[in-house]
Amino acid sequence: MGTKNSPKTLLEAVEFFSDYANCHKSMVEVRWPDGVVRCPKCDSDHVAYLEKARVWKCYAGHKSPKFSLKVGTIFEDSPLGLEKWLPAVWLLSSCKNGISSYELHRALGVTQKTAWFMLHRVRKAMQTGSFMKLRGEVEIDETFIGGLAKNMHKDKRDETITGTGGKDKTPVLGCLQRGGKVIATVVPNRKRKTLHKLVGAQVGCGASVYTDALASYDGLARQYDHQLVDHAVEYVRGRVHTNGLENFWSLLKRTIRGTYVSIEPFHLVRYLDEQAFRYNQREWNDAQRFAEVLKQVIGRRITYKQLIGDVA
Repeated sequence: MGTKNSPKTLLEAVEFFSDYANCHKSMVEVRWPDGVVRCPKCDSDHVAYLEKARVWKCYAGHKSPKFSLKVGTIFEDSPLGLEKWLPAVWLLSSCKNGISSYELHRALGVTQKTAWFMLHRVRKAMQTGSFMKLRGEVEIDETFIGGLAKNMHKDKRDETITGTGGKDKTPVLGCLQRGGKVIATVVPNRKRKTLHKLVGAQVGCGASVYTDALASYDGLARQYDHQLVDHAVEYVRGRVHTNGLENFWSLLKRTIRGTYVSIEPFHLVRYLDEQAFRYNQREWNDAQRFAEVLKQVIGRRITYKQLIGDVA
C-alpha cells in the first residue's frame, strides 16, 4: 500500500479496489510482507494459487487444504468480496464522526444488517493494545454514556431511567497523554479500587496526573505527581486541567448522538476503540489510517453470534 499508485482519496479507493487484482495485491502485501505465501493452518509455504477459484491450496497433507485471502481475518466467512470490504474499512477509518450502518448499506448496496455486522468487524481491527504505559503529563477523567432522558418517549423513560445522574448509564474511564494517545475503557463503576487499578495498568509510575475532584482519585499521589482541579471552583489552573480529555468525550458523544443515535452497552467497547483509533492517528491522512487498520485485520475475527451475545 505504499506505492505511488495507492489510493489517496475515497474516490480513488473505490475505483482502485473495484479491480480484484488490486485487492489481491494489497492483501498479500499485508498478510505476507516477505512475499512468501504461507498456509494459515500449518505455516507451510508449499502452496499453489488456483487463479480461477481465487484460493491457494496447501500440499502439506492436512484437512481443508484450500484457503483464501480472507481466512484468519475479520473478513473470514463473508460472502462479500474485498471490493466492498476495503472501501468499508476506508470509510470507517477516515470519517471523523463515524458512519452508520444505514449509510454503509446505501453506499455499498448491502442490507443494513450486513452493514452493521461489517462495521463491528472493522471496529474489531481498530483495537490498539500496547504494553507501553502513558508517560509525562496524563489527564484522567470519567464520563457516562447513555441516552438523554429528555429525548426518550415517556414509556421508554419510565422503563429505562430509575435514578438521577449517571445511574442507568455506562461509566467510561479515559486516560490521555498530552501530545500522545488516549485510552478509553468501559468500567463497572467509579469506585476507588476500580479506578486505581485501571490507572495503574495504563499510566507509568512517576507521571504527572491531572484529575477532577472525584474522591475516588484520592491516593494516586502515592505513585504519581497527582494534582486536581475542582470544577465547582475552576476548570483550569496553569497546566492542571482535563480539557484535552473533555474534548475527546465531546467528539465521542457527538459521534454517538449524531451518527449512531443509540448503542447498546454490550457493544460500547468497540465504539470506544473506533473513536480512540481515529483520535490517536489524528495527524495521519486517510490513506495512512486505512493502511494501519488493514495491518490489524489478521487474527481478529468476530462472529455474528458473538456480536448478538448468542454464544451458547
